[in-house]
Amino acid sequence: MELFTMAFWSSLVIIVGIDLFLAGDNAVVIAMAARRLPENQRGRAILYGTIGAVLLRALCTILVVYLLMVPGLHFIGGLLLIWIAYRLLRPSQSDAEKKEVKAQTSLWAAVQTIVVADALMGLDNVLAVAGAAQNDPLLVIFGLFISIPLLMGGSAIILKLMDRYSWLIYVGSAILAMTAGKMLFAEPLVKNWLGELTTWTEWPVVIIIMVAVLYLGRLSQRKYIKQHHQNQAV
Repeated sequence: MELFTMAFWSSLVIIVGIDLFLAGDNAVVIAMAARRLPENQRGRAILYGTIGAVLLRALCTILVVYLLMVPGLHFIGGLLLIWIAYRLLRPSQSDAEKKEVKAQTSLWAAVQTIVVADALMGLDNVLAVAGAAQNDPLLVIFGLFISIPLLMGGSAIILKLMDRYSWLIYVGSAILAMTAGKMLFAEPLVKNWLGELTTWTEWPVVIIIMVAVLYLGRLSQRKYIKQHHQNQAV
């Protein structure tokens, strides 16, 4: 992808948006890992842990970018990302599903916890960013450099905003669903199969995927709320 074209900037905006919308869990990881440290060490733990996590994620994402060039994997990645977009809207069924992060009492133990936990929790982010990058590792690097200060300074704020304004979750899920749809059509096998029809069918199918994910996610939330009220009544 050529630098500083409309396609480049639109993909970059999507990558930064994905990083921010999926940053909630990362904010929790950082806060929990560093909460028992002395005040003078918390800042360094957050800084070192975030840098280590971002570097590891960059390597993993670039690796996935190249893996997605293998025929068929782009399509599989798109299907996985559709599930991730839906899962973002699906309520947690129990406390057992929540990630538990042990608070540490030493600086480097906290840093290690942040890096390892982020790596284990970051598959959805890696796959989404790799799909949005459209086989361009430079986009991954640009997106991460922009996202680092936003993640460090704003992830906790973003988490609170998403708790307060629930519709922001739908925006994040829609971005992921759109990226998933575009991944499906970026698959060479699909392009060869559809031929000239690709141009005419891509966006209608992408929109259908977005609507389906949001609708099914909303249904899942309503079902969860209904069951919760029934359990309380009992």
